[in-house]
Amino acid sequence: MIVMDWLQALILGLIQGLTEFIPVSSSGHLVITQYAMGFHSTATFDAMVNLGTFLALLVYFWPRILEILKRLFVRRDVRLTRNLIISAIPVGLAGFLLSDFFESSLVQQPLVVAFMLVSVGLIMIFIDKLPRLSDVPTEDALTPKRALLIGLAQMVSLIPGTSRSGSSIIAGRLVGLDFKKAAEYSFLLSLPVMAAVVLRGFLTDEGQQFIAQNFTVWAVSNVAAFGAGMFAVGFMMRYLAKGNLKVFGYYRIALAVVVLVVLMFAR
Repeated sequence: MIVMDWLQALILGLIQGLTEFIPVSSSGHLVITQYAMGFHSTATFDAMVNLGTFLALLVYFWPRILEILKRLFVRRDVRLTRNLIISAIPVGLAGFLLSDFFESSLVQQPLVVAFMLVSVGLIMIFIDKLPRLSDVPTEDALTPKRALLIGLAQMVSLIPGTSRSGSSIIAGRLVGLDFKKAAEYSFLLSLPVMAAVVLRGFLTDEGQQFIAQNFTVWAVSNVAAFGAGMFAVGFMMRYLAKGNLKVFGYYRIALAVVVLVVLMFAR
């Protein structure tokens, strides 16, 4: 059964690619877009479109990944790999154990998205006024406890409207990284999480059936997500080298207001 046409798949792929790495919530934007366009994708599609953004991240950070592997296997420096594993464990466990809840209609609705857009947006605006731990120069200088705090913060991103990149960048900043290093750590941390999501989709009967029956939709959405993701991750790394999260916080709040107004008049 075809879930959507290729134009809808193209739009959702572009939105997924842009908002996966720009901290405005990809899942929240997908929920809002589907609500506005009057259709709903499946949880299987939402998982399978992660392939495009995963590949974009893999291509962009390939030199960095090779450096990490060299440090791990040649220099026997396990610090960064250890920290990434520690940070990935909480969201991995939460996603595995509570996936049905986070994919339920109770959570996947515009009102929840609006609430999380505002909540996280306010943190982004006032993050420099919040207490934070002592500064650390690089990601491998994080202690295991600080790495775990980033992982725990990322668990909240399973709620639509939060943002996986946003939650981990915020946590990274609060545990002592500067914005650029926090973003880089966030994106590297996304690799195993997204790989697990994509692999789970490919290994399930639902995922294999979806690709077989909707190959064009799957291909179009992922090509769009890859191109948009390459642009978005490059933009974020350049922007956070000198900027902060405030502009994204204001955008999130403005979007939440629009969502609430639309919901009010839709009744």
